[in-house]
Parts: sequence; C-alpha cells; structure tokens
Amino acid sequence: MITMLLNSELNIIMNHKKVLKLMNKYNLLSVIRKKDPYSKIRKADQEHRTFKNILNREFKWLKPFSKLWTDITYINLNWKWCYLSIIKDIISWEILSSQISDNLWLWFIQDSLRDLEKFDIKWAIIHSDQWFHYTHPNYSRKVKKLGLIQSMSRKWNCIDNSPTESFFGHLKDEIDTSKCNNFKEVEKYIENNIFYSNYKRPQWDRKKMTPVQYRNHLLDN
Repeated sequence: MITMLLNSELNIIMNHKKVLKLMNKYNLLSVIRKKDPYSKIRKADQEHRTFKNILNREFKWLKPFSKLWTDITYINLNWKWCYLSIIKDIISWEILSSQISDNLWLWFIQDSLRDLEKFDIKWAIIHSDQWFHYTHPNYSRKVKKLGLIQSMSRKWNCIDNSPTESFFGHLKDEIDTSKCNNFKEVEKYIENNIFYSNYKRPQWDRKKMTPVQYRNHLLDN
C-alpha cells in the first residue's frame, strides 16, 4: 500500500522491497489483517458438491459391475485407529477394492478408485454417502475419468448404503487385530479376510456360491 501511495500521491517510484527495508529500519509496522476463518469453509462449500441419489435403494440388478457401493469404516487397533475403504459390487457382493490407511487423507479414497481400472467397468453407478471425501472435486473428477456415474445417499440416511454397513459389521465381528504388532500386519490380516470373503465364503443369497463364483456365473450366462 505504501509503495502504491508513494507512486500515486508523491510520484515517487520505489521498489516494494526497499519500502519494506526502510519500514523495518525505522520500526514502522503495518497492521496485518487477520484471515477470515470462515472463508475456507465458504470456498469448500462452493467447490464440493453432492449428487442425486440415482441408486435409490435399487439393490437388485442382473449384471455385475453395474452398480457399486463405496464406504469407509473405522477399526480400533487398541493402540490407534485405522481406516478401511471398500468398493463392493451390488449384484455379486464381491469386494472389488479395499484400501487400509492410518489416516484419512484424500489419496486414500482415490486409491480405492484406482483399483477399478483392472476391471472392465464403464457407466456403472458408484454410490456413497455425502462424506467430505466423496464430495471433493478431485474425487468427482476421478469418478468421471473412469466413466462412472456418481450417486449419493440422502443426508443422515445410512439405510441408503446399508449393504456396506452390513459387510463392515460382519468384518468387525470376525477379525481380531490384538495379535497384530504393527500396521503392516493389520493391513495383511484384513486383506486376507477380504480375500477369504471373495473367494472362499459361500453366500446363501448368491446360490450358495462365493462372490467371485457368482460373478463369473452371471457373466457366463
């Protein structure tokens, strides 16, 4: 401001660095305006967006890879918390992607999407809640890049995403992380449990087949 006023009012052209040097020399302190603590929140509200509930609890479908659920849960390790993100196929109940992290940075959720690249999935609906990670523009861009259609549950309505909640409930009933000594062991332990769920555990409502068997059965017919 002083640099501009010197130029406009007194016609003195002086570099702003020199102005700052002189101010420091004579202890001339300028008032620094405090940042508005709510400006970032307002900006985030403009950037983040929710999506229509396209899935609308239509949990039945004929073709695998057509409708997907995604969600995050917390797992208590006694010495700390860890977080599990999954993407689950609606028709086969196969866990297509699982990511375990000791923090909730955005990359953790984006890595879950990256796992879908190994499948031939186009124009599928991927459904989530309205949590911060799923409304983030980076997540939405990644979903769009993969050719997926984003859908979201209504606010405070966990029933819209109940199948993932059911999977998390069964998982927590079965796992015991007390014997794991570090995060790597926890990660491997949960990955093995999910592998067992996909390839070894028959599902009564899936013609007594495992999720992977049922997926292949539908794709072959």
